[in-house]
Amino acid sequence: MADTVRVGLIGCGNNMRGAHLPRLARFPEVRIVALCDPAPENIAKMVEARPELRGVPVYEDYRRLLDKGGLDAVVISTPHTLHHRQIVDSLQCGLHVEVEKPMVCSVEEARDVIAARDAAGKVVLVAYQRHYAGAWRYCRAQILAGKLGPIHYVQAYQCQNWWRPGTPSAEAWRRKPEFSGGGQLNDSGSHLVDILLWATGLEPEEVFAYQENRGAPVDILSAVSIRFRGSAIGNLSIVGQSVRGFDEEVNLWGTEGTLQVLGTANQRVFHYTPEAREVPPEERPDAGDPDRNFINAILGREEVQVPAECGLRAIALTEAIWRSAASGRAERCGE
Repeated sequence: MADTVRVGLIGCGNNMRGAHLPRLARFPEVRIVALCDPAPENIAKMVEARPELRGVPVYEDYRRLLDKGGLDAVVISTPHTLHHRQIVDSLQCGLHVEVEKPMVCSVEEARDVIAARDAAGKVVLVAYQRHYAGAWRYCRAQILAGKLGPIHYVQAYQCQNWWRPGTPSAEAWRRKPEFSGGGQLNDSGSHLVDILLWATGLEPEEVFAYQENRGAPVDILSAVSIRFRGSAIGNLSIVGQSVRGFDEEVNLWGTEGTLQVLGTANQRVFHYTPEAREVPPEERPDAGDPDRNFINAILGREEVQVPAECGLRAIALTEAIWRSAASGRAERCGE
């Protein structure tokens, strides 16, 4: 396999400029060969931040970027409802794909992505960065090793000052269902849904949910009860209108122990056996980031840590929550 990976960036807003591009720039094997964004100001900010990109071909329409060729891979960071078509079109052009969360906005779209990936034989990686965080890798390893015994109850909450009526952010694309595909649950909440399923290995069977929009066109508050296959149950709380700001807490109860994860950055992990012990950082090393994993997977150095199946599981639970909130009754969760 060639040592150079030619990458096109689809969606050059804050997330691409501040997160993906700096990580990709650390790889000597990566060449950014195309930029795509319909907003010229986003391209200008990208080039200002990374002067070495001056002169790189620029496109307003991702289809023109794909038609031009000369790529090995794309990184997609665009409004959620655009992901499905952009992923599938890229795969059909023979390209590897890294895509921001949520991967897509329906189970049907997720299955379509998996079929297209398998037909193309290419890498698809969803940028759920918590899979690489030491706190969550510690939790998953403890559960897989049976250190907690069978998990029988989970509790997870997230709050964020996400919906601020009367401010410019209220008009941003994330609050418009035609672009976001949903509200807080499908945005930051998608991280929590994904990591809860990945860390525990639990499979949702049935949900009952209440949601409130708080005057927004999308869901802002979600109160969810979940029954998993087997005997585990739990609850999930998403609060998108909070003066407190971004915060999370997750508790995982097993028959032999409990794990508690606090915060979103510089997370603290407590392991109860039943004695309480805070797990030090040296016992929960990080494992890189999505962009590093994406490039190394393309080069055959690593396995994909967050495959499209993770995106399918997250949207399957999310869809069931939406259905329950709309119907007022419990809904089955199926992939």
